[in-house]
Amino acid sequence: MNLYDVPAPAKLNLFLHIVGRRADGYHLLQTVFRFIGLADSLNFESRADGRIVRVDALPGVPVDTDLTVRAALALQTATGTRQGASIGLEKRIPMGGGLGGGSSDAASTLIALNRLWNTGLSRAELMRLALPLGADVPVFIFGQSAFAEGVGEILTAVPLPERAYLVAQPDASVPTPAVYGDPDLTRDTPCIKIADFLASTDFGKTARMQGGQAPPLYGRNDMEPVVYKRFPEVFRAAEWLASPGIVARMSGSGACLFAEFHDMQAAILAEQKIAATMRVAGKMADTSQAVQEPPVRFRLVQASPGLIEHPLRHWIAS
Repeated sequence: MNLYDVPAPAKLNLFLHIVGRRADGYHLLQTVFRFIGLADSLNFESRADGRIVRVDALPGVPVDTDLTVRAALALQTATGTRQGASIGLEKRIPMGGGLGGGSSDAASTLIALNRLWNTGLSRAELMRLALPLGADVPVFIFGQSAFAEGVGEILTAVPLPERAYLVAQPDASVPTPAVYGDPDLTRDTPCIKIADFLASTDFGKTARMQGGQAPPLYGRNDMEPVVYKRFPEVFRAAEWLASPGIVARMSGSGACLFAEFHDMQAAILAEQKIAATMRVAGKMADTSQAVQEPPVRFRLVQASPGLIEHPLRHWIAS
């Protein structure tokens, strides 16, 4: 038995508050995770020799640190299975963009191999295996939009309205440890209750901002000021998006930015408008000596629907 085109969706942090720090240095946070239609794709072929083989090289990621390989080995160790797998990966989620691509790949690997190898672990058991791989991995096993606390592993399902998202990737690479280690990072945002967030969500309301955007998102991302200071290209991209009225927020520790819209039509129209403006700005920079700086360097990744649940949620016995 083999499994092909297994999705691993991206996540967004609709807000991200850092509310404290543990004695071991890990930061305590509150956030809401949402999955979106942008996804990596994985292929799994069963092997009788017990080996875990990565089929596709991932630039800059050695095999021993690849989260898909580590997830497969963790499942082997936990279950004692002698089965192996060849794992192929097609990346669509930007690496290091705050969209959880590596974590999602690891979670989909655990879910898919649990099915392929017939190891029969429950959702709770897979979530326990997921946490050592990374704080974001359990939410993809959890499989629903979630209010997260602790280091991100205490999860409560929350309902979210239908939305669409436009994701932009600035020309910057943001290492998460550098952001968490910055002395200027806010670490004392007051804790909120889930009810505070739910009261702010816009279910069925028709209010729209300019360009079809949904009303402003709840809270903020506490990492934005540090990232904007240390990585000016991210700040310039956010400013540039704001100039035509697109209100963007950073996801996770960045560098990717996202804007929320009421529906896919509004998101696609905004994508077309921004792309057209970027083409004009690029031509001006090429031909006019009056332009002092090149256009802001970022790419529009994809307009994506917000998902109600993880596409593999029902592959796991609860």
